[in-house]
Amino acid sequence: MWAGTWRVGGVLAVSRAFGDRLLKQYVVADPEIQEEKIDSSLEFLILASDGLWDVVSNEEAVAMIKPIQDPEQAAKRLMQEACQRGSADNITCVVVRFMANQGGTSRSVSA
Repeated sequence: MWAGTWRVGGVLAVSRAFGDRLLKQYVVADPEIQEEKIDSSLEFLILASDGLWDVVSNEEAVAMIKPIQDPEQAAKRLMQEACQRGSADNITCVVVRFMANQGGTSRSVSA
């Protein structure tokens, strides 16, 4: 059901319900997989939990971190923004900058 975000039984966020025995009849743990070719046009990748995506759009996230070269600082910026916007869920962000474009490294932060 939709309760501001997708929830199983109105309580548990879908991504956290996979191991919950009581909710097994409602949740299937088959991952959604998408393959993308990584080429020199790709600057960075943002991997984040619904604590970010519930309150920040894809476009907003890209605009926020595009000028930030350090991936750890970029991830922290996203996390801070989600907190400021009142995210009510756990927030995890990983930003990967690709070497062909930035000399890339990756960093993650969690709240």
